Amino acid sequence: MSIATKVNIPETILLSLRESAETVGLDMKRALALRYYTEKRLSLGQCSEFAEMNEKAFIAYMSKYGISIFNYDSHDELLEDIRNA
Repeated sequence: MSIATKVNIPETILLSLRESAETVGLDMKRALALRYYTEKRLSLGQCSEFAEMNEKAFIAYMSKYGISIFNYDSHDELLEDIRNA
């Protein structure tokens, strides 16, 4: 199940970008997915679903923006994750 929401994008913005509203909307979703992943608010799988991509494509998309799937705040956090694997 999904819930639709409406975002108003001024026509002047769409004309300046030379993009459709659908393309800009998808770009917005993908930008939010990156943010939610880096803030650890959603998992990789949830973010890839939100971005309408498979996980492999989302990982490649993240790397395009310099975001690693290895998102640890400290060395200890990484070691703890390895112990729990």
